[in-house]
Formats: sequence, C-alpha cells, structure tokens
Amino acid sequence: MHICMLAYTHYEFDNRIRQYAETLVRRGDRVDVIALRGESGPKVEIINNVRVFKIQTRARNETGKFSYLFRLIRFFWRSMFFLAIKDMQDHYDLVHVHSVPDFEVLAAWFPKARRAKLILDIHDLLPEFYASKFHAKPDSRAVRLLLLVERISARFADHVIAANDIWRDRLLARSVKDAKCTAILNYPDGSIFCRHGRTRTDGKFIIVYPGTLNHHQGVDLAIRALARIKDQVPQAELHIYARGKETDNLSKLAGELGLAERVRFNHWVGTTEVVPIIENADLGVVPKRTDGFGNEAFSTKVLEFMALGVPVVVSDSAVDRYYFTDRVVTFFKGNDEVDLADRLLEMIRNTAKREAQVKRADDFIRTFDWDRRKSEYLGLVDTLVQSAKAGASIKGDFPSLRG
Repeated sequence: MHICMLAYTHYEFDNRIRQYAETLVRRGDRVDVIALRGESGPKVEIINNVRVFKIQTRARNETGKFSYLFRLIRFFWRSMFFLAIKDMQDHYDLVHVHSVPDFEVLAAWFPKARRAKLILDIHDLLPEFYASKFHAKPDSRAVRLLLLVERISARFADHVIAANDIWRDRLLARSVKDAKCTAILNYPDGSIFCRHGRTRTDGKFIIVYPGTLNHHQGVDLAIRALARIKDQVPQAELHIYARGKETDNLSKLAGELGLAERVRFNHWVGTTEVVPIIENADLGVVPKRTDGFGNEAFSTKVLEFMALGVPVVVSDSAVDRYYFTDRVVTFFKGNDEVDLADRLLEMIRNTAKREAQVKRADDFIRTFDWDRRKSEYLGLVDTLVQSAKAGASIKGDFPSLRG
C-alpha cells in the first residue's frame, strides 16, 4: 500500500515517526514523508527507503506564541497543497498525521475525500503542551480553543493514536470514542538499541541526559543535585546531549555552581549516534518536573537506558509511576533536587544496586520492545485500509498497550 506521513518536525531526528515509516517500508509498503528541513540540506531525500519531502525550513528559535503559531499555519497551508498534488499523482491509501498541531490532520482533506484513511497521532496533548510552553492558565481562552480544535481534529480522523495510556484516557474523556483511540508508546527499536559492549575505561562516573532542554524536562534539577554531591564524588560528571531554549540558562547555572568542568554540554545527536553514548554511561537521569506537562509526558529515554543495560534515576511523575516500579528504575521525589542528589549519590556508591536494577530491567524491557509491539500498529493500518476498500467504517476496540 501507499502511505504518507505528515509532520511538523525534522524527520531525521524524530524516532517515533521513523520507526513507523521504516517498519512499513521493511514489510513492502511505499512510504512518503512530508516534513521540515534544516537551514540547509536537500528538499527531497531518500532515508532508509523512505522518501522524505522537506517543504519548509524551521529554526528552533520561536520566542513567542505568535511566531510559533505563524510557522504552524504556514506549514499547514503548504502541506495541504503539496499533499493534494502528490495524492493526485499517486493516490495514498492512508495518511498518518503527527501532532503537534492537531489541526494538521485537516490538511489531509483531499486524500480523505478520495477515500484515504486518516490517523491522527497525538504525540503531545496540545492544550497542556501550550499551557506549559507559554505559561497559560488551564481555563484561558487559548486553552479552551485548543480543546475545541482537538475535538474537531479527532472527529475528522478515522483513528487517533495517543502517546501513552494516561493521555488516551484523557482523550476518551473529552474528544474521542473508545473504539477510535489506541495508545502506542515510544518503544525503542531493538535493531538500533542493541548492546555492543562498553569501551570507556577512564575511571570517571558518567551520568547522561539525552533529549531536549525545555523547562519541564528538569535538567536544572540534575545540575543542582550534582552540585550538592560534587565533593563527595569527585569522579562524577553530567554529560548532556540535547538541544533547546534552556541551553544558555543551564550552561550559566553550571558555571555559577562551580560545575563548568563537570557538566558537559554536547550537541544533540541522532538515534544511531546516541547508542554508544548511552551504553558507555554509568547512569542515566530523566529528571522531568511533575507539576505540569512533564508529569504525564512519557519519555522513551527510560526504555532506551534499559535496553542498553544502563540503570536510570527517574522522577516519580504520574506517567512513570504508571509504567514502572522501583524494581526497574530508581525514583526520586519530583521537583526535589535534594532527594535527587541523595538518589544519585546512592547509585554512584552502590555498584550492587545498579547491577541488580539492570538485571531486573532486562526482563522488563523484553515486553516493551518495538519488535513485539509493532503488530498492533501494522494491524491498525491494515484494518483501516481494508475497511476503506470494502467501503465500510472501522469498528472494534484497539486495546491499551500497557504491560
């Protein structure tokens, strides 16, 4: 079948979309992606047999809500016309649209009118994401408007995917029917996140954080925690492989706390490049804040650390408590840099505890692996497309993927 992925993101760096697209290609489907491009680079590129059309540039420098919205709307119009032209040339059986924003699914109206099926994949709940990014109140006009957009977008789609079970429940309560919504986590790809063996022998204790540098990620908490224990564990360093608007603030914080030589800021790296970095770490840290958006945003970094045999310290967010236990991760009290410092110190000093956590996580990760879970996604795609060919609408429940 012929499938299009539509997303306001840089495809090369979005593991979730790449995993879908490359899984479809490996089984014999044709997949196009309509996405963003960087400041330079080709407008059309073949990446692992996926054809990627990069129709708009984006620098990650939005300083306000209006510049952010303007770029979203510009991409919406460009993608709508581009998708319509591509669909006339070679009709798509299914269009898989990735949010943020939710309303991007409306750009696929032309293929839908020609009986293509639409999936809306909600990576982040937009009302909560907006409130966190721009410090808006939950009852503000903007948030209420985004809730309306979410309902309209979910109704327009043939099926909705939520990025975790908590968000699926939220969507069921306000925007979509049970039979029309599936939860699919960001599972690590076992063909990529596989162990090759550690190569580091420098005697340091390296704590790693890979990801993004937004306020809700709580990386400042990790820096402050390290400052509290720096004299007790002089061999410990925090290595950050990330990008985001908080970079300058975090670098300044590390300097003020006397950690300029022990908190290393590195460029964000892609999926394949991050594997040896994680595998050579002694400890992972996922210090998300628990008083806002981060409390329910699932981070695939936890599973990636597990897949590569690295113990991990995690905030006790609602979503992490939902999926994990303190047998497979070490929890610290959310937003509490003192407790995080204590947990880091405990893990640094206790080799046996780290090894035991890794062993238990090995058993856990076997059930949270994309190779085991991809059949749910492929089954959803096939059922939707078959229903279109049969002239029927999809029915039935696609269950939660917890545990």
